[in-house]
Amino acid sequence: MKREEFSHYRKILEKTQKELSLLLGVSVKAVRSYEQGWRTIPAHVERQMFFLLSRKKGFQKKGNRCWVRKKCPEGKKKNCPSWEFHSGDLCWFISGTICDGKIYKTWREKMTVCRSCEVFITLLEAIEDE
Repeated sequence: MKREEFSHYRKILEKTQKELSLLLGVSVKAVRSYEQGWRTIPAHVERQMFFLLSRKKGFQKKGNRCWVRKKCPEGKKKNCPSWEFHSGDLCWFISGTICDGKIYKTWREKMTVCRSCEVFITLLEAIEDE
């Protein structure tokens, strides 16, 4: 996540830097540093930010089950944590999901794929709709 995105998403969440720091479990100084570009935004912070946005925007109510949208075959679907935990709208959040036939080992690898996936793109569009 880039610093501009982080700052933009904080404003969408309608949180001050202090309020967001409490939600993310980091210091206010860390939030300021992310927004200024002085620190790289860690994977766990990026992940939490997208989670908060998805819940605030009611994304889970839109029926965005990844296995339906991606037309996953039964065998692949049953081995995927997203299906196992009934979290098809959170497939991007859950590590170990089977995206494009592969399990990605790191958050960065996974998010590279997710950012071009229709499920995640739908989330980004929902975030920007207001």
